[in-house]
This record gives sequence, structure tokens and C-alpha cells, in this order.
Amino acid sequence: MLKMMTFFQGLSGHQPVQGTLDFPRSPQKLPSTSEAESETSMSVASSEDLVPPLEAGTALYREEEKTVKKKKEKKKKSKGLANVFCVFTKGKKKKGQLSSAEPEGTARSRQGLDGPPPTVEELKAALERGQLEAALPLLALERELAAAAAAGGASEEELVRRQSKVEALYDLLRDQVLGVLRRPLEVAPERLRQALAVVSEQESEDRQAAAAAAAAAAAGPGTSGLAVTRPRRWLQLWRRGVAEAAEERMGQRPNAGPEVPENVFLHLGRTMKEDLEAVVERLKPLFPAEFGVVAAYAESYHQHFAAHLAAVAQFELCERDTYMLLVWVQNLYPNDIINSPKLAGELQGVGLGSLLPPRQIRLLEATFLSNEAANVRELMDRALDLEAQHWAEDVPPQRLDGHCHSELAIDIIQIISQAQAKAESITLDLGSQIKQVLLVELPAFLRSYQRAFSEFLERGKQLRNYRANVIANINNCLSFRMSMEQKWQVPQDTLSLLLGPLGELKSHGFDTLLQNLREDLKPLFKRFTHTRWAAPMETLEKIITTVDVRLPEFSELQDCFREELMEAVHLHLVKEYIIQLSKRRLVLKTAEQQQQLAGHILANADTIQHFCTQHGSPATWLQPALPTLAEIIRLQDPSAIKIEVATYATCYPDFSKGHLSAILAIKGNLSNSEAKSIRSILDVSTGAQEPSRSLFSLIKVG
Repeated sequence: MLKMMTFFQGLSGHQPVQGTLDFPRSPQKLPSTSEAESETSMSVASSEDLVPPLEAGTALYREEEKTVKKKKEKKKKSKGLANVFCVFTKGKKKKGQLSSAEPEGTARSRQGLDGPPPTVEELKAALERGQLEAALPLLALERELAAAAAAGGASEEELVRRQSKVEALYDLLRDQVLGVLRRPLEVAPERLRQALAVVSEQESEDRQAAAAAAAAAAAGPGTSGLAVTRPRRWLQLWRRGVAEAAEERMGQRPNAGPEVPENVFLHLGRTMKEDLEAVVERLKPLFPAEFGVVAAYAESYHQHFAAHLAAVAQFELCERDTYMLLVWVQNLYPNDIINSPKLAGELQGVGLGSLLPPRQIRLLEATFLSNEAANVRELMDRALDLEAQHWAEDVPPQRLDGHCHSELAIDIIQIISQAQAKAESITLDLGSQIKQVLLVELPAFLRSYQRAFSEFLERGKQLRNYRANVIANINNCLSFRMSMEQKWQVPQDTLSLLLGPLGELKSHGFDTLLQNLREDLKPLFKRFTHTRWAAPMETLEKIITTVDVRLPEFSELQDCFREELMEAVHLHLVKEYIIQLSKRRLVLKTAEQQQQLAGHILANADTIQHFCTQHGSPATWLQPALPTLAEIIRLQDPSAIKIEVATYATCYPDFSKGHLSAILAIKGNLSNSEAKSIRSILDVSTGAQEPSRSLFSLIKVG
């Protein structure tokens, strides 16, 4: 990290960059030099920047207009190219006088073409004053020299001397032209057009020279006595200057905040976007198409941006820097810069490509996923540790809408959602990849949660807020389940795997909440066998009353869990009732006795079903459990009993021969062969699918 900080400190100064990823839109006018120096937020341009103040160019242009007006008012003699070309006294106007319809440069150019050519010394003086009108006479001088060399009348020494002077003048012209083009927005539009016209003319002359050289080569060897000076490639030199200007702009250092990749990336992206928008809006209308001005600037900025990111990627990056690098490469650069509203149409055909090669991007993404998995794991473990500490310290849970509430589920869901959103902020594909990672981390956490909760159930029984915290954690299961079902949209088998630990947690919580009730009911159910079923209705009424008194203890459960708990109570009542019937302590030898017991069982079954349903039990599947057993006890015909047993085994696949034998033992008038024949019907029914709900598998028989 120290090396990387040193790397960023090598950048030069720049206007402050705010800590945001949003780029402001470019203003219609960029601030002046003095304004840029006083800016405290990101300014795209200054007097030394690639994109200079519009006011600076406007001021120059207005100054030129003032000069023209003064010349008109005072009618002074022109000291410009009029003296250089020595022909401006000829024509219809007085020396140095401009027509009201023509700019000074246009008039001078026309006059220069009408008169005798200026001398080398005059051209030199004009070029030193920055007068680009001298380009045409200089080009004529070059052509005249070429013609003289071709004619063969001049000595080689004379040709060399004259060519050296021409080349010296071209050096002056090149410096003047490229100087204008290096700061294109600092000059008046007319002067910029003059410089562009000079480059275009030179490119045209390069092409003509190349064609002439090819023709001469085809005609045979020959010597002209002149050194080869074409092609001059001024357009290429201009592009090189664009690259240097881009490097200068992008290489400046953000002043706001520490010199970390996040701030540097922000500066690079914002500078590139705003500078290119200025190029599109203000330079493209002035530049000839052959310059490809937008593409030239875009490619230069892109190359510097890419080189900078490639250099950063070589360092051992922290989690934040890895993320920021991927965000810029995969999201912000292609979407907020390349495809921004003002640039998308202009850059569509440029083909800038990605800032980093695909292989390096994949490596960074793998590092990001690994970092996020570890980060999510740590945050979830920390949240669970804090929750377990609250349990141990007997901190009461919050109450929300009349229910016990824990923040653990919300914290975990936020951790998961933030990791998902963070990956999707890079690319949607990376969001899909991290989803698979989180589907591994979340079940592991839920298993840890279930183990921690089980330890609390064993150790915290004496705590005052024990039951309230148990209820709060059961209620947590609802938030987890809803989040997985609604937001994750995982396959059902995966969802079952995820919800497995939650199911165990909820089941253990129910067992804890119902433990006292079950203890209260145990002696009451034993009365059935102790009294040999003499007063079953009175016994059942005491059981129902006991349950009814306990139900308010569960009111702070979420509604869905209160219903599930009531189903568990319903199951317990039916199960315990069947256990008492299966004790083999009651043997009834007459049909009348069996019918009387069957009537008691039917009445008890109706009471249990009505009470449990009234209090929210959704367990309709338990409704035939006791009435069908009563029917088996009432019936005397073995064939009819077989039909009832076969139907019963269909409803309750875990109903075994042992359970059937315990019920048939009540029928004291049934022979062993008849009982064996009835039991055999379960052999036919064997092979039924495993029960989705357990009843008889919870009942042990001897």
C-alpha cells in the first residue's frame, strides 16, 4: 500500500475532486482562468488546461475586433503583412485600409496572392509575429524551389542554401500552427480555422509530393539536389500533441481527500468526460472531418486512463480499491462516460474498448467474490455474537405490533442484500455469481444460528426473559423465509435446504414453549387408563381447560407461527389420546361395550377438533385420526374392519401393524385368526409413500 501511495503522489496538482461517483454535466461556458483558480470543486479547465476558458478565446477575439475598429477610426497604416508582402498599396484601397465587410486576415490573404511574393526575411518576420497568412507564400516559395531544382539551372550549393531557409520558415510555421492547435479553445475561432486550414493544406501537399515521388521513381533514377522534406505529417504531429495534452490533463492530482485510487479514478473519469463533452460541443464544429477530432481526443484520454488503471492493478489492492477498480472498468466508464447522453453517439464508432484486458478483469472479479464472501461471513458472525450476548445478559426483546421482535434477521438480510447490490453495481453477471456464493454462506450461518439457539435453550431456562427471547427467535424465521422466497427466487430444493436449519430452530422453540403445557397434560391423559375410560368426557374437559389457560402465553408469536404452534398442540392431544387407547389395558368382550367406547371416542374427537380449529389450528389432516379408530373398534365384521384399516393406512402411511394390533386388542371378542387376517391388509398397503406429516411414527407401541 505504501508503494501505491507513492505511485499516486507522483501525480501533479489539480482542482479538488469531491467524493462522489456522479459526474456533473458540463456547463455551457467554462470558467475563466481566475475563476478556475478560486474553484473549490472540480473544474474542468484553467488557463493551462486542455479545455481552456471560453471567455479567454472570446476576449482575444473581441480584442482583435477592437484593434480593427481603432484602425478604422485612426486610419493608420497597417503594420502587418502589408509591409511583408510589399503589394498592399496596390488595388482599390489605401495602404492598410480594410473594407467593412472583411476581416483583416482575409484582406491580407487576398492582397498577398495578388502581388509579388514576399522575401524570406519578410516571411520570417511575419511568422515570428504569428501571422499564419504567411503559409501560402511559404508554400509557393517551396514549390518555386522545387521547380528550380527540377530545371537544373541552379547549383547544388545554392539549392541547399535556399532549402535551408525554407525549412527554417517551416519550423516557425509549424510551431505557430501547433501552438494554436494545442490550446484550441484559447484562440478566436477564425484563428483556429486558419491553423486548421494550414494543416489541411500541408496534408494535401504531402499527398501530392508522395504521388510525384512515386511517379519519379517509376520514371527512373534521378537527383534534384534537394533533401526530401515531405511528408511533413503535421496531422500526425497534431495527434501527438493531443496525446500530450491528454496526458497533462489526466496526470494532474486531485487535491480533495487522500491520494487513494478512489479519488484518482474519480478525477480521471470526470476530467475525461467533461473534456470530451467540450470537444464535442465546441471543437467538432470547427475542425475538418479529416482530423477526426473527437476520436483523437477520446483515444488519447482512453489510453492514459487504461495505462493508469493497469498500473494500479499491479499493486496488492485492499477490498475497497479492488471494488472501485471493477466499478470503474465494468460500470462507470462504459455507462457514465462512453455511453453518456452527450458522448454516446460520437464515440459509438470509435471502438475504445475496455480499460483492462478480460483476463485481468476475471482475476479482479475472483478476488472481489472471495473478499465479499469473507466479509459477509465476518459480519454475520459478528451479528450473531451480539444477539447471543443479549440472550445471555437476559436483555428483553423489542415489541413490535404486539409481537416479540429481534433485529438479527433484519441485520443478516441487509448484509446479504448489500453484498448482492454491491456486486450488481459492477455488473449484473457478477451479481449472479455472488448469489451462488451467498447461497453457500447463508445456510452455513443458519446452522450456526440454530446451534447457538439450541445452546441458549439449554442454558438460559432460569432467565427472566427466556420465553420472550425464544418467541423472538421463532419470529425471526418468518423474516428469513419471506426474504428467501420473495427476493432470492431460488429453486424449491435449494429453498428446502436453506430453510432446514430454520425448521429445526422453530421446532426446538415450540418444544420449549410447550414443555410446561405437556407436563401439565401428562397426568390428565393417564386418567383415561387409570379409570378404564369410565368418565372420558370429564377427563377431556379438564385437558381442554388446561390448554385454554396456557394459550395466552403464545400471543406474542407471529400469527402464522401461533397457528403452527396450535397445530402442534392439536397433534399432541390426538397423539396422547391414541397412546392411551394403545396401552392394552382395556379389553372389551361385547359389541355393546365396544360401541359405547367408540361413542366416547367420537365425542372426544369432535371436542378436540372443534377446540383446536377454533383457536387457529390448520391441521385438517388430523380430523379422521380418532373417528376412524372409533369405527374400527365399533365394527364387528372383519371384512368391514379391513376396509376401514386400508382407508386409514392411506391417510396415515405410518400406521403400522403394531399400532393396529394395539387397537384390535381392545376387541376382546376378535379371534387370533381374525386379527391376523385384518393385520394382513397392511401388507397390501405397504409401499405407500412416506408421510408428509408424522402421527403414528411418534407413537411407540409394545
